[in-house]
Amino acid sequence: MSTGPGADSAPAHKNPDKNTGNTENTGSTEHPGDTGDERATAAATGATATATATGARGGTFSSLKVRNYRLFFTGAIVSNTGTWMARITQDWLVLSLTGSAAAVGITTALQFLPMLLLGLYGGVIADRYPKRTLLMISQGALGLCGLALAVLTLSGHVQVWHVYLIALLLGLVTVVDNPARQSFYSELVGPAQVRNAVSLNSANFQSARLVGPAVAGALIASVGSGYAFLVNGLSFLAPLASLLMMRTGELHRVERAPRGKGQLREGLRYVAGRPELIWPIALVGFVGTFGFNFPIWLTAFSDDVFHAGAGTYGFLNTLMAVGSLAGALLAARRGTSRLRLLVGGAVAFGVLEIAAALSPSFWLFALLLVPIGMFGLTVNVTANSSVQLATDPVMRGRVMSLYMMVFVGGTPVGAPLLGWVTDTYGARAGFATGGAVSLAAAVVIGLVLARVGGLRLKVELRGRHPHVRFVPREQLATAA
Repeated sequence: MSTGPGADSAPAHKNPDKNTGNTENTGSTEHPGDTGDERATAAATGATATATATGARGGTFSSLKVRNYRLFFTGAIVSNTGTWMARITQDWLVLSLTGSAAAVGITTALQFLPMLLLGLYGGVIADRYPKRTLLMISQGALGLCGLALAVLTLSGHVQVWHVYLIALLLGLVTVVDNPARQSFYSELVGPAQVRNAVSLNSANFQSARLVGPAVAGALIASVGSGYAFLVNGLSFLAPLASLLMMRTGELHRVERAPRGKGQLREGLRYVAGRPELIWPIALVGFVGTFGFNFPIWLTAFSDDVFHAGAGTYGFLNTLMAVGSLAGALLAARRGTSRLRLLVGGAVAFGVLEIAAALSPSFWLFALLLVPIGMFGLTVNVTANSSVQLATDPVMRGRVMSLYMMVFVGGTPVGAPLLGWVTDTYGARAGFATGGAVSLAAAVVIGLVLARVGGLRLKVELRGRHPHVRFVPREQLATAA
């Protein structure tokens, strides 16, 4: 792990897989006699390379050469499009029923509250049971939730408490679905391709974001919200079919955690002792809790600032998706996950959110959403792949559940708080607050990572190309 030039985010350490004979990156550089500080410094300075460097040579779309991943990817395209249609429609429906940005925040908070309270238990389940089976159950349940909301809306009986309840049920299902899905990538493509698979899945999700909001806006304007919910519910048939069609013998099997007491505490101790895990997780926690409340801000800007309708809200989401898709494809091309990229992306993300909040015109605001989407996706993919590659396979479900818990589980705190700020002080103040918190977190954690890695800030103002960068302390002392 490093914020310095040329270093990788996760240490390389290969451990033979007990079931298949394949190698897995365990993220550990422990040797007899090593101290915790020595391991932290080795991780922070990137003294060794990650397994992603090997996988990256296959190209931007290398993971799609794997049949099981192609099936997974294809099913996800359909369900992701339906999910984005439902997200846009749900936010607009709540705003129509209540007229309150805070109510949109409450809906979002209820959907992610179970992840905050129960997320780590979902990781224990994901480590203990076959992930493909868990995903078939969870995807079916998500589809049923979508169909239930469609029936309520089409019948004309929907009330805001119905939306709240279904949002909570969706959150309960994702407690298991998220860690199972995140840790399933390594079984689909193997450890060398994990970063590419994570990036392509993000590109998949953002591609659906280009289509879903536009279709949802058209359906809301023409036939009403219920049909958008109906399409979402039916869209989950695609991932179910893809999971059933997979060749289980071609999965890269990893050791599953046996039943036992203390597995939750074991996962927490595992992360707490590894700076290459805990600091990226902390950073995405701040960014996810305070910087990713776009349902609140975009509905408020569309309705209160620009006095537009659902079509404009869908258009703004589409612009953000363009940037996110670009960020995902760029991440798929990169061979390594450097923490200087993670910190730099978070800094840019915070600065751009503040700039967008202060934008005097609609078109400047809209255009700034493109780089906001790109840097937000860069932060997510870089942190996700770094954490996965630095984690032992048997612990991956629990570690990724903690990652998702702090990334999206902080929404029950951030969404109502920033929804209140938005209602009380205006959409611009709410958006700027989220950007300021993200920026402050990136700066503080970047300095912490530099200190852990034995780095110091070096400012060079002389010469033709002034720049600011982190260098090892010894190099700075020599130059002085």
